[in-house]
Amino acid sequence: MFHSIMESTSIPCTSYTNPYLKSLFLLSHTVLTLLLIMESQHCLSSSPKMLILPLKTQVIPSGSVPRSPNKLPFHHNVSLTVSLTVGTPPQNVSMVIDTGSELSWLHCNKTLSYPTTFDPTRSTSYQTIPCSSPTCTNRTQDFPIPASCDSNNLCHATLSYADASSSDGNLASDVFHIGSSDISGLVFGCMDSVFSSNSDEDSKSTGLMGMNRGSLSFVSQLGFPKFSYCISGTDFSGLLLLGESNLTWSVPLNYTPLIQISTPLPYFDRVAYTVQLEGIKVLDKLLPIPKSTFEPDHTGAGQTMVDSGTQFSFLLGPAYNALRTAFLNQTSSVLKVLEDPDFVFQGAMDLCYLVPLSQRVLPLLPTVTLVFRGAEMTVSGDRVLYRVPGELRGNDSVHCLSFGNSDLLGVEAFVIGHHHQQNVWMEFDLEKSRIGLAQVRCDLAGQRFGVAL
Repeated sequence: MFHSIMESTSIPCTSYTNPYLKSLFLLSHTVLTLLLIMESQHCLSSSPKMLILPLKTQVIPSGSVPRSPNKLPFHHNVSLTVSLTVGTPPQNVSMVIDTGSELSWLHCNKTLSYPTTFDPTRSTSYQTIPCSSPTCTNRTQDFPIPASCDSNNLCHATLSYADASSSDGNLASDVFHIGSSDISGLVFGCMDSVFSSNSDEDSKSTGLMGMNRGSLSFVSQLGFPKFSYCISGTDFSGLLLLGESNLTWSVPLNYTPLIQISTPLPYFDRVAYTVQLEGIKVLDKLLPIPKSTFEPDHTGAGQTMVDSGTQFSFLLGPAYNALRTAFLNQTSSVLKVLEDPDFVFQGAMDLCYLVPLSQRVLPLLPTVTLVFRGAEMTVSGDRVLYRVPGELRGNDSVHCLSFGNSDLLGVEAFVIGHHHQQNVWMEFDLEKSRIGLAQVRCDLAGQRFGVAL
């Protein structure tokens, strides 16, 4: 979700490395299937051995989250959210799943803007974390804003995001109930002050579940050596696996190493899933972009982050302009460009086309391939363009190139969003510091795991 994050907190468990970019993008109100496989390599005593939670995709009204004691509804609103329960007795919460953030947090102050909250006073298993604890003093070194001590000597966390959202509150721990398993002692932020640039959409969730490489992320606290997901290219159904996937039936994964910089730099997120982008192809032809464009500079600006919390992908200006020019040249004879300098979709996507409403199928579009070190991700078909919801010009709908210009957002990074990860098996191997990719049919992958997507 590419929020620039500033967090604080800790727990005795496996350590990986803090978040920093993110902005919310409006998605359709759709439920996404979640298959959760949890293996017994956890540092928490009550961790489940294995848990498989299949979910079905369905269209839901805005703000409505179906609830079931044994399933976790995973749906698109502003971002991808999962519903579960926290505390004793359990309270229903809805959390944004975000591989670009570390600290999980919940709204803990019921206000008119945020009616869906977690009430710590109703949970007998809720525990505050003092600012003198090792959790507060030793596990917050990756956060741009250090942990502080409030007037009650409790560990205080402040989060800030690039879309101008922010929240602050205290570090705490409680029991998280996932399916039939109870996971005790999970550290999270209990936020009593929240400011959002999109409060209408954000009020539909109770908080955020951080999934990056930081030691306090959800996946790190549970001690998973790896996790994977696969999102269908048709209806946003999919599956998420926590633990070993053993894809012996699938095509081999191509791995790209995670880039790590030990020295703290102002614009480099050390706990993001950072890979090395080496080039961009249009119709298998490599664009003339200098290699230096893809290399982080001395400040850390220019890293490439794989982020499930962001819908689309964003490229720094020189790379975006090269892609825009090449794509425009390849499509000038088959698509009509929207000539409106005042229309920029989501503030960063300025190459848009007019498509007649009567035209049910888009013409054959050039493929766009992101070339990583050791692996490639090819975007083809309808995924290259995105129909802007509700945007009509006479009898035409508006479709925009699904890559945006990071410079227009003021973001100093390349961000690979989940729109371009559809029908790609994405394995995040924390143990070996790499990401594996393979083109697959996600609906068939679900069947292999016994889930009908």
